[in-house]
Amino acid sequence: MAKITNEDILNAISEMTILEVNELVEGMKEKFGVDPSAVAVAAPAAGAAVEEGPSTADVVLASAGSNKLAVIKLIKEITGLGLKEAKEIADNGGVVKEKASSDEANELKAKFEEAGATVELK
Repeated sequence: MAKITNEDILNAISEMTILEVNELVEGMKEKFGVDPSAVAVAAPAAGAAVEEGPSTADVVLASAGSNKLAVIKLIKEITGLGLKEAKEIADNGGVVKEKASSDEANELKAKFEEAGATVELK
């Protein structure tokens, strides 16, 4: 049986997704009782893991729709802006939140769409 080299292991890790690398790290913790988090950090740093999409997005209001009052309340809640500023965004559109995580951006988009607004993630 041929010996597996560090290079072989690194090549295998470079073809894994971040989730697969995380599973590998968890397996190493269980098997060896050691936290090899340096492996999980080193692989993405070396460009080994493949990104599955952008990690952040801007939440942009395109249209407030028919229920503008609910949209203004959401804008105030999310941004902390006053009534006048929130109404201005609802009337004219614009960025509601910059560089939100993908999960947060999708969650905000769902809230706005539930209120009848049209939102874009950029």
